[in-house]
Amino acid sequence: MTRRLLLSYLALALLVLAGLEIPLGYIYARGEIARASQSVERDASMLAEVTEENIEKGQFDALPDVVGDYATRTGGHVVVTDEQGVVLADSGPDGRTGISLAAEADIARALNNQPTVTTTTDGDGRDVLSATMPGSSGTTIRGTLRLTYPLDQVGTRVHRIWGALALAGACILAVVALVAFSLARWITRPLRTLETATTQLADGHLAHPPDATTGPPELRRLAASFTRTAARLQLLLRSQQAFASEASHQLKTPLTALRLRLENFEPYLDPRAHGSLDEAVGEVERLGRMVQGLLALARLENAATTPEPVDLDAVLADRVAMWEPLAAEQYVALGISGPPAGHVWAIPGALEQIIDNLLANALRVSPPSTTIALHRGPGSELHIVDQGPGMSDADRERAFDRFWRSSDSHHDGTGLGLPIVRHLVDASGGTITLHPAPGTGLDARIRLRPATARANQVQPGGEDFGSRRTRSRRTQATGRG
Repeated sequence: MTRRLLLSYLALALLVLAGLEIPLGYIYARGEIARASQSVERDASMLAEVTEENIEKGQFDALPDVVGDYATRTGGHVVVTDEQGVVLADSGPDGRTGISLAAEADIARALNNQPTVTTTTDGDGRDVLSATMPGSSGTTIRGTLRLTYPLDQVGTRVHRIWGALALAGACILAVVALVAFSLARWITRPLRTLETATTQLADGHLAHPPDATTGPPELRRLAASFTRTAARLQLLLRSQQAFASEASHQLKTPLTALRLRLENFEPYLDPRAHGSLDEAVGEVERLGRMVQGLLALARLENAATTPEPVDLDAVLADRVAMWEPLAAEQYVALGISGPPAGHVWAIPGALEQIIDNLLANALRVSPPSTTIALHRGPGSELHIVDQGPGMSDADRERAFDRFWRSSDSHHDGTGLGLPIVRHLVDASGGTITLHPAPGTGLDARIRLRPATARANQVQPGGEDFGSRRTRSRRTQATGRG
């Protein structure tokens, strides 16, 4: 924003300078040409009087000295003719006398007692100011005088003033840039501190509140309002975290006690009521898992964790090795395929929980003698494909809703497993979608951002990002849908 403000100030100053200096330079150039034209006309008139007097007295030998002296002093070119238009004197180095110029327009007009002042080009192609005056006494024409003056000197003076105007404009722009930079920094200082504070708040802790003492009044009020809002949000988050922590302890004890009491009823109940008792115990167990899932989801939503590079291949091999014994008990095989995926961005511990939840769901619905395929696709994509009954289009659309379970579900899931998985994937900057598998079953596709650019960077302790093995843990499966 500082750069944009600085550029806007400079653009405005440049526009003002252009609006002032360009007309000023143009007016000065026109004035220089007009002054030069008047000077040439005046000098031509005076020289015409002097040469006319010499012609009248017959002092033709004095004409070369008169025109030569003037040409030497001013750099002009003087040509004098008699009343017939024949050249009597020429100040040029190769000037020729005795030739007739009566056919030239300005000389012909001067012979008719009509002066001419114009801008033209000489024999060398240079722009010159030309003044042709009749040498006359009353109506008697005794000769003419043509004075040409090169515009090079006028152009030099014009260019000099244009250079001076450009230099002055550059100095003004430099001063404007210095003042504008200071002003822009003063304006944006609260915004910079506000940006830093916003980043800290997004990471979960506001260590440095934005500066509310400098900058424009509007930005100071904005910084103060943000500080109050951030303090309020932090208080609410701490309260929610404290509630989740306390509820996890307070709810475990009564649920465990309720289950024990129900189980203690078994010896005193009629055998026909044992089925209902088992169902009640199962519901208590499911309620306990649901409470655990809600608390886990609340902790995930409250945690603000920055993604870091994680070796997907290492985590995948570790989790498959963890789940293979349980899968073997159900006569289900686990297989990894596809080229190595390398490092991906994920929040710490997220990949383990994602794979654990999806494998638990897949095992729950996989019939014996089937295989759960973990296929690594292009673009850091992971497919977890089972051979279970699959899900309909409508069920797949609602599968990530909290507490939702398929109407034909026969398992005791809580409907929180997939929402937890989606939250972890989103927090890691990836996406997850459900698709029908070839034949039967479900294909859970996870796409994460590759982190190959930083995969080989080594931490100060000597191990790279990919070699860190996050603590393995097997999470309680909470059900598909």
